[in-house]
Amino acid sequence: MPDRLTARLRRRVRTPRQKLVASVVTAAAVLGLGGYGFARLTTPENRSCAEGVARPAGSDECVGINGSGHDFGAPDLKDIAETIRAENAGLKPGEYVTVAVLLPLTSTDAGMRTKVLHEVQGAYAYQRRANQESNGQRPTIRLVLANTGQGNAHWRTTVDQLVALADGPERLRAVSGIATSSTEMREAVTALTRARVAVVGTTITADDIANGPGGKPYPGLARVSPTNSDEAKALAHFGRVDAAKALLVQDTRSGDHYVDTLKAAFAASLKNAPLEPQEFTSAPDSTQEGTTANTFRNITHLICDTSAETVFFAGRHTQLRQFINALGDRGCISRSFTVLTGDEGSYLGADKKLDPKALKSRLTVRYAALAHPDAWKPAPGRAVPRTGGSPQAYANFVADIAKAAPKDRPVALADGQAIIAYDAMATAVHAIRQATPEGAAYPSKEDVGTQWPQVKGSLRVEGASGWICLDNYGNPYNKAVPIVELSQDGTQRFVQMAWPEGRPPTDTCLPPKKG
Repeated sequence: MPDRLTARLRRRVRTPRQKLVASVVTAAAVLGLGGYGFARLTTPENRSCAEGVARPAGSDECVGINGSGHDFGAPDLKDIAETIRAENAGLKPGEYVTVAVLLPLTSTDAGMRTKVLHEVQGAYAYQRRANQESNGQRPTIRLVLANTGQGNAHWRTTVDQLVALADGPERLRAVSGIATSSTEMREAVTALTRARVAVVGTTITADDIANGPGGKPYPGLARVSPTNSDEAKALAHFGRVDAAKALLVQDTRSGDHYVDTLKAAFAASLKNAPLEPQEFTSAPDSTQEGTTANTFRNITHLICDTSAETVFFAGRHTQLRQFINALGDRGCISRSFTVLTGDEGSYLGADKKLDPKALKSRLTVRYAALAHPDAWKPAPGRAVPRTGGSPQAYANFVADIAKAAPKDRPVALADGQAIIAYDAMATAVHAIRQATPEGAAYPSKEDVGTQWPQVKGSLRVEGASGWICLDNYGNPYNKAVPIVELSQDGTQRFVQMAWPEGRPPTDTCLPPKKG
């Protein structure tokens, strides 16, 4: 018994030497864990995605600028990003300037992803022409992709990088893209132009993201697409709509410059309409479905109560699709209606949520497109306008765009996005080379944006979408507006060319004096 008691006491009572060893082990463990924790607290997390691109705090999106093949985590952009990398890699140091395409490259909206891909493909197509098929003109063009993130939420981060790039060795001389008429993009254009960086908008059509007789809030901004007002004028000239039999359906969500200015333009065309507009309110992010489908179900009942034959729609493409689906299921199915809208209609051809039955319900959907692949192609029974554009300019584009994608996956052209992006890049390169002093390798950043008032007459850009003749404020004068119809099978059929001034421009394409 004593022996057992002694053994138990030995197990419970440690010698001084054992206590010392235990203390040292415990201290080492604590220090080790503490050191690990301290290292985690003091070593910054690596948020880099690629050269010039990183994930902002609180975001998993890769935001920034890259021209060395990074696809920003967007699989659709992988091939074209690599193609741009290869083109950039062949440029000689000291002979090139940089042009950025600023877009929400990581958008999760299917329609926007398609738009982004086509715009990048169009921009590359002209980069290649400028570098390889322009008779050795200089400077050559380095193209970079600049991501503003989902909903353009990170525009400030990327714009700050662009401004720094303009003053650095890569010599940023123009920013293209700017593809949405949103508050974020208005602020981005403001920041860029205040830094004296030239900007060429592709598909911005809002009247209030533009310069004009009332002032130049965006010095150095040019656009290759007509304004919403010009689109509305072109639609009015084309349709000869009887305002007494027309109705306006409009979004009340404020702050969307495309919607706001389209509402104003349509309202001006419908001054004699007998009824007040039918209104709906889209979600803060207009790409979300929200509850507007329910509202449109009610609006279609009210439309059936009117004598309207034509409905002007002022809203974004998600709500436009919902409205068409609802109108296709209307109670007065025996009556025919025509829906007229702006260039957001170009998204409908790729919208898988569009009900095909709606287009077979005595419903005609037409929109003012920014470009269309059939607009400048001769066809039986349809004469190509003598001025305002040319089949040859479009044929050049077709040859160039074929090199922007694998042969088994050609670039889709029906939505017009690649065509417009190509023309925006052509306009940027035109200004860059016009601004380059004789004997110099490249222009100053300040001089590029001062070229816009001279892009007219014999110095116009022969765009694939039509002539680009800019007025003194950088806006296209009497730009061709293709009227496109959504066919019953969902394809986008070119109907006829329309013009804001009611007829094509003269041979000189010189804007008249205003006021």
